[in-house]
Amino acid sequence: MFAFNFNNTTMHIFNGKEALIDFLKSIKSTNSTTGFVPTMGALHQGHLSLMQQSLAENDNTVVSIFVNPTQFNNPEDLSKYPRTLESDIAKISGLSSKIILYAPSTEDVYEGKILSQEFDFDGLENQMEGKFRPGHFNGVGTIVKRLFEIVSPTNAYFGEKDFQQLQIVKKMVEKNNLDVTVKGCAIFRETNGLAMSSRNERLSEQKRAEAAIIYKTLNGAKEKFKTNSAVAVTQWVEKTLKETTSFDLEYFQIADETALLPCLRKDKTKKYRAFIAVLADNIRLIDTISLN
Repeated sequence: MFAFNFNNTTMHIFNGKEALIDFLKSIKSTNSTTGFVPTMGALHQGHLSLMQQSLAENDNTVVSIFVNPTQFNNPEDLSKYPRTLESDIAKISGLSSKIILYAPSTEDVYEGKILSQEFDFDGLENQMEGKFRPGHFNGVGTIVKRLFEIVSPTNAYFGEKDFQQLQIVKKMVEKNNLDVTVKGCAIFRETNGLAMSSRNERLSEQKRAEAAIIYKTLNGAKEKFKTNSAVAVTQWVEKTLKETTSFDLEYFQIADETALLPCLRKDKTKKYRAFIAVLADNIRLIDTISLN
């Protein structure tokens, strides 16, 4: 453990899980609650909003910064993922010195065996992101389960931009009988509507401005879904992006929020959501919007 002093306040930072576990044991009381925000760093306002919610709802808040190798099916994406630990620490301490940071090494988390556990997410893993990123959700399940075991949180906070991941984590918690409440939090957006993401930092100014079309298209899809079928809306999205951007559409899908299965025919008893993934100069951007 080491302490980071910022504006005469001290934040506790841990690189090793054993020291973190001991510290958390020392500050927890019988009825105290611990909030947990797992991140891969390159923090933005969306991450900070998760931390603010945790601070408001819990006695203690832990944030992790760890770029997890097992959830990257593309080695280039892993190597280029932004790593900005020093500025991340400044952002966290500027928010609250009460936040406890866990910034481990790969060795500390995986203990020499960088392998994913195999999970059954009842088919949630086979849709959208799972189709295009083989093994991704086994990596997500592995790291989140491991971090939950280390931190033992009462509540854990995830952004709804990664809505499929949110449902995957909830399913993992359910099937493994973990004593943690998983909470989804609203998407934070840039002024042009682009969903905040650490990957946005890799975009050129021009591509970042162009990327406003993603949220604009999602809103258009939401409006059209009121009177059109999912197939018709999908065709409109594909045509719109092809004619107005240089982005490559990886997928657009309308699915029910619970099972994440494609909408073949509207069912008034189900909640639907539109999901999209595009490549901008080979940088992958995802977004989602509720359609109900």
